[in-house]
Amino acid sequence: MKVEKSDEEWKKSLSEDAFHITRKKGTERAFTGKFWDHKENGIYTCICCGKELFDSKTKFDSGSGWPSYYEPVSPDAVSEEKDTSHFMTRTEVLCHDCGAHLGHVFPDGPGPTGLRYCINSASLDFKEK
Repeated sequence: MKVEKSDEEWKKSLSEDAFHITRKKGTERAFTGKFWDHKENGIYTCICCGKELFDSKTKFDSGSGWPSYYEPVSPDAVSEEKDTSHFMTRTEVLCHDCGAHLGHVFPDGPGPTGLRYCINSASLDFKEK
């Protein structure tokens, strides 16, 4: 289900960091987010709308300082867009339902997908299993 809110509505429900990252395409510094070294069993959800995004079973230590996963929880969990900011070409990862900026995906992850979804902790919440 698509979720649409104004910036003012998002600001009321998100922390300053979460708003900057998810709604303004910011990023947190490496090794500072609450989930980069998180090892609990459960589901990572979108901080904005609660959509289930990544299962802890697909989380791995990429050494990058951000939570990394090799695949989303389902094919319709995330959307991808070309990102040419910062003099680079990357693939941006967005929450499929609310368009929140989550991070980027790179083709240097482990099997079985070979992908590394590099995600900002501030864009996530966690539901323990």
